[in-house]
Amino acid sequence: MNKETVLTGITTTGTPHLGNYVGAIRPAIEASTKKDASYFYFLADYHAIIKCHEPQIIRQSSLEVAASWLALGLDTKNAIFYRQSDIPEIMELTWILTSITAKGLMNRAHAYKAAVSENEDARSNDPDKGITMGLFSYPVLMSADILMFKAQKIPVGRDQIQHIEMARDIAGRFNHLYGETFVLPEAVVDENTAVLTGLDGRKMSKSYNNTIPLFIPEKKLRKLIMKIKTNSQAPEEPKETEGCSLFQIYQAFATKSETEAMKKRYQDGIGWGEMKQELFEYLNAHLKSPRERFNALLEDPGYLEQVLQEGKKRARDISVPFLSQIRHAIGISKL
Repeated sequence: MNKETVLTGITTTGTPHLGNYVGAIRPAIEASTKKDASYFYFLADYHAIIKCHEPQIIRQSSLEVAASWLALGLDTKNAIFYRQSDIPEIMELTWILTSITAKGLMNRAHAYKAAVSENEDARSNDPDKGITMGLFSYPVLMSADILMFKAQKIPVGRDQIQHIEMARDIAGRFNHLYGETFVLPEAVVDENTAVLTGLDGRKMSKSYNNTIPLFIPEKKLRKLIMKIKTNSQAPEEPKETEGCSLFQIYQAFATKSETEAMKKRYQDGIGWGEMKQELFEYLNAHLKSPRERFNALLEDPGYLEQVLQEGKKRARDISVPFLSQIRHAIGISKL
């Protein structure tokens, strides 16, 4: 019986933060040790250049993302860990899929519609002002990422479900034209995955500049935690855990018994300064060892490159023969 294939991409546009870890990295790394499925994790560097046009940021982010996943325990012997740009078959498949994808499907993509809406709100004469073909058609590239490895399960947040539905539509269209070739992927949304709030109480996101980087030095970690927004309740007042960023971050890392004990302290009226110090000490202890591994890996890019090259070989052992099959299906082959 063939194993299911699970695939996750990590965009290389910044430094991983606590929200990335809790929402995506931790569950993916836990899964990477299991033998119940085939796991593919990749650095989505071609996706990154859609929004980021600063080469140094792309390079540094690729380094930091790779180091983060390895420092946190990704099992690269079991899972296949590779760089998107190392798999040229994905780029060729993107053009093949582009050639059969309806423009109307791309017109409905949330990111494109949001960009058009912003232009309309700004009363621009051109609704497509500033919109690149990369932004417009990146769901096709995402489809190629998925379909290239016949991935069945794609862990995503709710805001990404549409892209998996588009990949299904594109795969179905190809299969209709050329015969059964692609597996139709399914989005997997874990309702139990925590979504952390950032320094200002909004969702932790690079877009809001309210993140806490995962491996920030100890002193800077404490400084950022002390900046987390709280209300003006006095130390002796009982406090609600619901909607409290400090408690939410603590709970995402703590055990069940530790969480219950902290709830009691909230009821007893823990002061915000005390809670911030508690959170800093707890996180610092939790992240100390992986932070040391992360810093060591940053000093050894040659090792990171070696790991990615090994992943590239394993990935291309799959993508090269499959692309040959796809080419044959569309009539592009040796005479």
